[in-house]
Amino acid sequence: MDTMDGLNQIAQELIYQFVKGDFTGAYRRFDGNLAQAMPEDRLKDTWLQLVSLAGSFQKISNCQADEKQGHFIVTVTCRFERASFDILVVFNQSGQIAGLNVQLDQAATTYNPPSYVQVEAFHQVEVTVGSGEWALPGTLSMPNVGDPYPAVVLVHGSGPQDRDETIGPNKPFRDLAGGLASRGIAVLSYEKRTKAHAAQFTSELIARGTVQDETIDDALSAVRLLRQTEGIDPQQIYVLGHSLGATLAPRIGRQDPSIAGLIVMAGMTRPMEDTILDQFTYLAGLSGAMTDSQKRDLEDLRVKVARVKDPHLSDQVPAKDLPLNLPPAYWLDLRGYQPAEVAKSLRMRILVLQGGRDYQVTAKGDFPAWQNALQGKSNATLKLYPKLFHLFIAGEGPSTPQEYLVEGHVSEDVVQDIARWIKKEQIS
Repeated sequence: MDTMDGLNQIAQELIYQFVKGDFTGAYRRFDGNLAQAMPEDRLKDTWLQLVSLAGSFQKISNCQADEKQGHFIVTVTCRFERASFDILVVFNQSGQIAGLNVQLDQAATTYNPPSYVQVEAFHQVEVTVGSGEWALPGTLSMPNVGDPYPAVVLVHGSGPQDRDETIGPNKPFRDLAGGLASRGIAVLSYEKRTKAHAAQFTSELIARGTVQDETIDDALSAVRLLRQTEGIDPQQIYVLGHSLGATLAPRIGRQDPSIAGLIVMAGMTRPMEDTILDQFTYLAGLSGAMTDSQKRDLEDLRVKVARVKDPHLSDQVPAKDLPLNLPPAYWLDLRGYQPAEVAKSLRMRILVLQGGRDYQVTAKGDFPAWQNALQGKSNATLKLYPKLFHLFIAGEGPSTPQEYLVEGHVSEDVVQDIARWIKKEQIS
């Protein structure tokens, strides 16, 4: 195995190959499993999407090699025009690159709490969600007076999210935790499994992955932890899901009917593969007429979407032939799942919130299914916020990926509405 200095050099060389557009050379450094999971064209698309989001590459500002859980990981901090990202390069014992992961550079991100967070009104306690190999570090924000408190579990969107659901300079879960705790509601946030234990996700484990073990199991563990926590009202525990977490909230509620209620923030109701295709189509059209390359990419995605819908889809289909390189087990687990219809069958309280400027989960494509399914149900409340995008932060005009890198905060109206709904007060 190369020395740590040698690994640092290889990782930096990889980044400069990306910058120069030498994706063929970079791809040759991959081991067999990563080469299958991330073909050369997918590698190129991933880098170009990062540049589109963060702006042009500026420099490598830091490089650090570590050994974690039997893996050698080099963290390369890359400065782009609009943000800094850590690119984690995982090496196998032979010195080949066995994994890649992109995370926001936490050291470059300073959190400035919104005015509606009253830091003197609550305190925070470090906790552990679950046990054993998948135990997750978390933070419990507890109000300082008035227990027992109602409590909320925050369930992340897609990807290896941290407990704040950090996206660019924005931390929507931290906003929600501070805002709700300031209003007498305890909030539990935790690192997502795919972030806290990224090194443990071997290609074999990824191939068997489903939303049950990616998201649902840990959310249920978080609910159980709150029920056992002093100062928490065990009859008033709510699950708040955002994006993928919102989509899965009805499944979480179905598996634990004792949950007091579900808060669905930007929850998909269309099949996930259709949503992905619509997102890519929207993004490709932002600059006007599509290029030939964009047209080819979209056609390739349409073919992959069709494979997901094929009734004969089996676990033998390579992940590279499916959207987002997600394995067939993942897609089969979601097949036939209709979030709004499952929500309709639940007896617990349900609050559905939707941003009007959201291009990922849309007011026209997804929200109407929640409205139709929950129409007339006394346990359901729905609200649309015309000016908010996917992070429930206000803005103007068509939403773009660059908007995610502009610092903002979850709308105070959203925080206030959630708090009022939990306390069974009228929301406007």
